[in-house]
Amino acid sequence: SKAHADHVTISGYEGGTGASPLTSIKHAGSPWEIGLAETQQTLVRNQLRGRIAVQVDGGLRTGRDVAVAALLGADEFGFATAPLIASGCIMMRKCHLNTCPVGIATQDPRLRKRFTGQPEHVVNYFFFVAEELREIMAKLGFATVDEMIGRVDRLKTQKVIRHFKTKGLDYSRILARETVGPEVAIHNSESQDHGLENVLDRELVESAKPALDSGLPVIIHIDIRNTDRTAGAMLSGEIAKQYGHKGLKDNTVVIKARGTAGQSFGAWLAKGVSIELEGEANDYVGKGLSGGRMVVFPPQDTSMNNRRENIIVGNTVLYGAIFGECYFSGVAGERFCVRNSGAIAVIEGVGDHGCEYMTGGVVVCLGQTGRNFAAGMSGGIAYVYDEAGDFEKKCNMQMVALEPVDPDQPAESIDNPLEADEARLHHYISRHLEYTGSPIAKNILGNWNESRSRFVRIMPHDYRQALEFLYSQMHEKDYKVQHG
Repeated sequence: SKAHADHVTISGYEGGTGASPLTSIKHAGSPWEIGLAETQQTLVRNQLRGRIAVQVDGGLRTGRDVAVAALLGADEFGFATAPLIASGCIMMRKCHLNTCPVGIATQDPRLRKRFTGQPEHVVNYFFFVAEELREIMAKLGFATVDEMIGRVDRLKTQKVIRHFKTKGLDYSRILARETVGPEVAIHNSESQDHGLENVLDRELVESAKPALDSGLPVIIHIDIRNTDRTAGAMLSGEIAKQYGHKGLKDNTVVIKARGTAGQSFGAWLAKGVSIELEGEANDYVGKGLSGGRMVVFPPQDTSMNNRRENIIVGNTVLYGAIFGECYFSGVAGERFCVRNSGAIAVIEGVGDHGCEYMTGGVVVCLGQTGRNFAAGMSGGIAYVYDEAGDFEKKCNMQMVALEPVDPDQPAESIDNPLEADEARLHHYISRHLEYTGSPIAKNILGNWNESRSRFVRIMPHDYRQALEFLYSQMHEKDYKVQHG
C-alpha cells in the first residue's frame, strides 16, 4: 500500500553529502526525533496517519537508529552518508570541484580510476544494520517493523533522563503517545485514490489523439483552474512513449488555455506541443521543459497596463528545463530558470536568485531583477534590461562577467553564443511581442537604438572559456579540411 501513499520526509539536523560544509552537517536545525514525534502525534490525533508514509533521515547509522525512529513513528528510513562512506568516500568535501581523491564525485578519468567501491560493500553495510535491528526487535518482542511503528511506549527513557547533561529537560511531549482506539491507524496502512482518472491531462490526451496517432495538427481550447496541476505532463509522456525525445513537429498540438493554472503547469512539455495561457500560473511552470513552447499573458479584458508590476508566473519557473521556448508577459517569482540547461525564456521581471545554477540556454529579462542574480551560474547567457542602472548591485559576480551588448558583432546567425548578441536579443524580443502582444517589448523594439544600450549581458567565465576552446577546435578542423 505504501507505493500509493503520500510521503512526508522529516530531515534532521545532522548528516549531509561530502560537499556539505562542516557548519551544515552538525546541529543545522532541529533533531529528527523532535520533528518525527510531533508529526506522528499530529497525524494520529487527526486520524490521518494511516494515509501517509513518514520517512526520516539525518545521520542514521545503525540498527538502533532505525529502531528508535520506528518506535517514534517512522515507516521509512533514509541513509546517505554511511552508505557513501561504505562505497569509499572519505568526506573531503570536494564534490563540487571535480577533484574527488577517491574517484566518486568526479568526471576526471585519472581520478575515477581510484574508485574502489563495490555494490557489495553497501549491501554488506545494510546487512549489518538489518541484523542489529532484528536483534533489537527480538528483545522487544516484535516480529515485523510495522508492529513497532509508533510504539513510543516501548522506549526506555530513565537512563537518558537521569544523565547529568539532561537535568531539567522535559521529554514528556516527545515521548507522548496519543490515546486512540484500536480503529485508528498509527502507521501507514491505507492507499489513496488521488482521482488521476479525472485530471485535465486525460482530456488533453484524448483530444490530441490525431496528433499522437498520425501526426496531424490539433488545436485544443480549455479552461484551467489552480487545482489542475502538472497540466500537459501526461500528454508529453504519451508523446515521449511514441516518438522519444525528438517529439513531434513544432505546433502539432496547440493548447489554448484560459484561467489560472496550478503548480507545475507544462511540466516536461514535449517538442511539438505549444501552450498559450491567457491568465496566470503558479509555481514550477515549465519544470523540466523538454522542447515545447509556453506562452503566458494577462487576460485581454483586463485594464492592467504595466506588466512589470503583474506577477504572471510563480517561483522556480523552468526548474531544470533542457530545451524549448517560453514567453511570459509579466513578472516571475524567485529562482527563475534555476538549473536551466538549454531553454530560451523571455520575462519582464524576476525575483531573487534568478538564473541560479543555470548551465545553458538564454534568458532575456525586460525589467527589474531581485538580488543574487546568477548565483552559481556556470553556463548559458542572460540579458537584463537595466533601465535603472543598478543591476550590478543585484548580481552575484562570483562566476559571471557583465558586458554590454555589442552592436558591431556579425548578425548572420544567432546560434553561436559568442557572436550576434544584438541579433539574438532582437530576435527573441520580437518573438515575445509576436506571441504575447507585450507593450514592453513593443516599446523596446520601437526605440531599439536607445534600448539596446541599456541591456547588460551576463556571461559566465568558464562558459566563455569552454565556448572559445570549442569554436577554436572547430575552426582548426575546418581549416585542415579546406587546406588538406
